[in-house]
Amino acid sequence: MSWDGFVDGLREVVVWLMHVTSLPILVYFALINLSYLALIVLAFVDFRAQHRRREAVVETFGGALTPGVSLVVPAYNEEAVIVTAVQALLSLRYPRHEVVVVDDGSTDATFARLQAAFDLVPIPREIPQDVPTRARVIDVHLPRDGRTRLVVVRKENSGRSEAINVGVNAATEPLVTMVDADSILEPDALLRVTQPFSDDPNRMVAAGGAIRPVNGSRVVSGRIVKVQMPTSWLARVQVVEYLRAFLLGRTGWARIGALILISGAFGIFRRDVIVEVGGLDPESIGEDFELVLRIHRKLRDEGRDYRVAFVPEPVLWTEVPSTVSVLRSQRRRWHRGLWETLWAYRGMLLRPRYGRVGFVALPYFWIFELFAPVLELFGIIIVPLALALHVVNLPYAILFLVLAYGLAVLVTLSAMAAEEWAFHRHERWRDLGLTLLASVLENLGFRQLTVWWRLEGWWASLRRKKQVWGVMTRTGFDEDPQ
Repeated sequence: MSWDGFVDGLREVVVWLMHVTSLPILVYFALINLSYLALIVLAFVDFRAQHRRREAVVETFGGALTPGVSLVVPAYNEEAVIVTAVQALLSLRYPRHEVVVVDDGSTDATFARLQAAFDLVPIPREIPQDVPTRARVIDVHLPRDGRTRLVVVRKENSGRSEAINVGVNAATEPLVTMVDADSILEPDALLRVTQPFSDDPNRMVAAGGAIRPVNGSRVVSGRIVKVQMPTSWLARVQVVEYLRAFLLGRTGWARIGALILISGAFGIFRRDVIVEVGGLDPESIGEDFELVLRIHRKLRDEGRDYRVAFVPEPVLWTEVPSTVSVLRSQRRRWHRGLWETLWAYRGMLLRPRYGRVGFVALPYFWIFELFAPVLELFGIIIVPLALALHVVNLPYAILFLVLAYGLAVLVTLSAMAAEEWAFHRHERWRDLGLTLLASVLENLGFRQLTVWWRLEGWWASLRRKKQVWGVMTRTGFDEDPQ
């Protein structure tokens, strides 16, 4: 076949594809961005309501009736940060909380650092098996003075999910939150995130808080003292992502009673509910997503009246990937976890028993989260190809770019405006300018890379390839010695 014949044949295929898919793809991109705008509007309404009572929460909440909280800290080879992290958690502004550190078979000096810093001594305490676990608990330690509410449990290595389950078994308070050792909670975070449990103690079963990248911010003794944008553009774009999806998106879903994802990095649950559903699934890649869906399914199946909330103001600061390889591994794992969890709970889809979760949230996640990279990759390939073959005109291509990327920038700007109005975390106009620029640059390479990485994760799952978690190479917090 001659080159001209090949080009003519390719043109016919592209013409047919454009005829069949052009309108659905344009509608799809319009709907996904408009849905984000709708969630942001809902979040803005929620922000206004919380803004009015923000100071009242901290000043009036925290009395004798405040529910106690156990902070479960899974730790594996965290010798560099573990002591500072535990000290910061113990000093949180809260009337009754304990810190349960579960050393998941660390091979470094994680336990030795804790032992030296808190004068730990072994005690003959039996950890119950309220949540079934497979790994053997080695021993339990408490501070010698008996006043510091710290429990350190050492166990054989079996992964983060099992470490959290052991921590839930060791917890003695009615509420449990999971916090990674390399993350930072704001001093009033527990006061704010537990407020829904005080307002509605009978129905509230779980709540989530906001996750923000700590890269570039100044940290002193485990506390954020100055919020700043990261120095690398890779991390800056992730700030934009977290703002749009983790903060505004989840606030909107909670507003309509259809929140199905609480980040495992900062979620708070009733301990009895976690025990009822059997704890985190050690075999699940998306263990946080899977846990919340399992709670929804069980409580809906039993016809119980319950609530799952999201509180946008309390923030857990965490370091986001600063290299492309680590970011790729993270996004592949996230999308694989999304697919495997959605597939495992496909029986909830469009079932009246599951209400808005089954009729709104799950269809949205299937269509606009799971299948998004497939359709976006198709658009990335077909539109430039159609332009090159003179199948479409320039106005159509511009319309596609506006719907696919222009609206995405508008969504991000709306999210940034809502967050800044409500919480005003950034002190410098320069940081807001960098956020604006990052929202534009996100669409020039970064977004296309994440499309491919997510498809890699999905493909690996379909091939039943073993998931390798990899190592999150961290650069550390910007600690100020002064």
